[in-house]
Amino acid sequence: MPGHRHREAPDRAGPPDAAAAAAARAREPVDPDVDLRQARRQRSQGSQGRRRRGDVPVLAVIAVGGAAGASARYLIGQSWPTPAGALPFSTLAINILGCALIGVLMVLITDVWSSRPLLRPFLGTGVLGGFTTFSTYAVDIQRLFAGAHPAAALLYLTITPVGALLAVWATATTTRRLVNWRIE
Repeated sequence: MPGHRHREAPDRAGPPDAAAAAAARAREPVDPDVDLRQARRQRSQGSQGRRRRGDVPVLAVIAVGGAAGASARYLIGQSWPTPAGALPFSTLAINILGCALIGVLMVLITDVWSSRPLLRPFLGTGVLGGFTTFSTYAVDIQRLFAGAHPAAALLYLTITPVGALLAVWATATTTRRLVNWRIE
């Protein structure tokens, strides 16, 4: 597939389970925006922390996307308020929906739209980064504990990351199957 890069399989022998895991990792796409070799080179040359001219458009699309995502989150939170002591379903829904969309986006970015360098920073870091919220999740848990609702706090503490991870996995898997089916 054009623009689709895969990791090289490690050249090491091990138990069959380790070999199967290494083979599975080899089939996973490598994020085209992340080149660890380049980051190591920059560190060794002492250029870490310096801005490049190419960063300006990336920062601009992240800012615009972040404003859009945070605004959407705010409007949902205002439209669906959480009563005192109740599970914050609006924040839970926002985080799970955002993670589901990130699962779809990452497959599309790596497998379909790899030639659009500003799309991922705009949608992934900007819109979805501004939409999802770890800080509100943490404050909600603190408030539930402080309000003597430990069962709700522990439930929320558990279901948010589990739901988020399941959402990413389910949407990434489904999207990858659909993309591969359309290509075949």
